[in-house]
Amino acid sequence: MLRGRPRRGREAHTATGDDPGGGADPLDAAQERRVRAVLALGGVPQADLPDGVQQVRLRLLERAASGREAPRDVSAWAAVVASNLAMDWHRAKRRQERLGERLAALRQPAEHPSGEDSSVLSVAVAQGLDELPDAQRQVVVLRFYADLPVRSIAEQLGVPEGTVKSRLHTAVRALRARLHEDEVV
Repeated sequence: MLRGRPRRGREAHTATGDDPGGGADPLDAAQERRVRAVLALGGVPQADLPDGVQQVRLRLLERAASGREAPRDVSAWAAVVASNLAMDWHRAKRRQERLGERLAALRQPAEHPSGEDSSVLSVAVAQGLDELPDAQRQVVVLRFYADLPVRSIAEQLGVPEGTVKSRLHTAVRALRARLHEDEVV
């Protein structure tokens, strides 16, 4: 059983191991979408996204089973774990999958406008992310795609807030230069 404050709702039930059937999902639908987005933006191909989501679930269940305190913000914790998994996959595979598969994993017709300009910009941003060093790509994905505040990113990665801000600044400047260089913006 996890120590600390009792959690509310579905998280309390699954994180504490109270589920007699053991069948409840420790990630809700919004958390799963965030994990999928972080994995995809981190370079994991669409075909491997379900395995990555399962790895995040497994780590959350292992954390509960070991008796460690539950994360204060399960969603932020899951996003950081997903980011770390993506970096691990990236190091192991060295970008064997094509850029198009990564973009396809993120596209949802209702949320993204159609049109040539939008797809050109999406490709240019994805290529720019591709060229960033791992540490910079990780903070950009966590900040702008997983929508985590700088403080949460710093806490989860175990680095000072200033380091996160510096990496973000450098990465955004590099992405901006890349988009101007390619005459996308």
